Amino acid sequence: MPETNYEFEQFFDRDGFNRSLGHFKAVSGLLEDFEDYYNLADILNSLSGDGEIKQNQLSPILYALLVDKYGYRSKSHNMSITIDDFSPLLAEAKSWKGVDVVMAYYHPELGFTVLNPKNEEYWQSAQSLKRNELVTVYAGGFSDGIESKVANAAIQVVISFLEGGKKKSPDSILKGKYAFKAFEQELEDEEPEAQGPAQPREAPGKPRSRRGPVSASSGDTVPDRAVQTESPASTVQAPAPAPAPAQDVQSSGNKTMTPMYSAPVTNELFHNGNVEAWKKIIQSYETKNPGCEVLVFYEGERIHDINTLFKWGKVKHGSTILFAIVGTEIKDVAKLQRYLKQGASPQFEAFLKFPVNTVLKLF
Repeated sequence: MPETNYEFEQFFDRDGFNRSLGHFKAVSGLLEDFEDYYNLADILNSLSGDGEIKQNQLSPILYALLVDKYGYRSKSHNMSITIDDFSPLLAEAKSWKGVDVVMAYYHPELGFTVLNPKNEEYWQSAQSLKRNELVTVYAGGFSDGIESKVANAAIQVVISFLEGGKKKSPDSILKGKYAFKAFEQELEDEEPEAQGPAQPREAPGKPRSRRGPVSASSGDTVPDRAVQTESPASTVQAPAPAPAPAQDVQSSGNKTMTPMYSAPVTNELFHNGNVEAWKKIIQSYETKNPGCEVLVFYEGERIHDINTLFKWGKVKHGSTILFAIVGTEIKDVAKLQRYLKQGASPQFEAFLKFPVNTVLKLF
């Protein structure tokens, strides 16, 4: 890389220096676990869930370690179809003992996501890989290295499954020492176990380089969300639960997305009053659950501004609006669904009886 006058500009102040130092420490701290044959996607997802690293660090770490340091082969691929059944790829990937594979996906709602195709847990968070979205596949052999033709063969098998096919895995990626190993973190203050039969090694809770006071996210603060004096929830009556209520989602600390749930429009039209009711309901939910975001979808598209739903009477009686929640600890999904159904009904006025700036206590 050619030298420039500004390549160290981010080190000019303490905040930039600490951020960069924390990132370097985080990356160097991954090496011991990675060289013990733990998949990098599993390591990164675990540390991201614990707040040790941030989402915007994932892509640079992938390239720096997999491509630049360990010589993994990679290929970027634009999806030509949408797939939401990963079981064929998962079943095939679990048989790959001759190659290590990491996938990176630019999820439209969750953002940059890293996946180990051999690990079922994180496939559940992706839910689907959508048409026209970008997927990058990395294949290699940890610090040992493997032949390029073996890595390229594994990449082609992955892409075949992503396109709905079932390409047979060659023997070269089936035999080896890179079988799936679950990455589990230990608590730092955990007592050593009594002597006994040898147990499978578990990865340390925090790589050694991050046990100091400097972290990759030092310098960041998240202001508390102001919650105004609110009105009692008892003044808003919710309809009876749906036959198949929405379910809460507990995750390991990483962001996850619920399935999409429906809220049928039972008012004669989804007009301005219904829109304002929905805005109040969503505001109440996100205030109570600051780590969560409610996403609204209509006719297959995400609605970024709910006000557009009532323009020109585009959403009429009998239409269905979909919603999903993105967050780490997702709760009260069934209650949110009931309120949104009421907000799309003639009973929407129950949510509008309070001053404009009031945040309702619905949850």
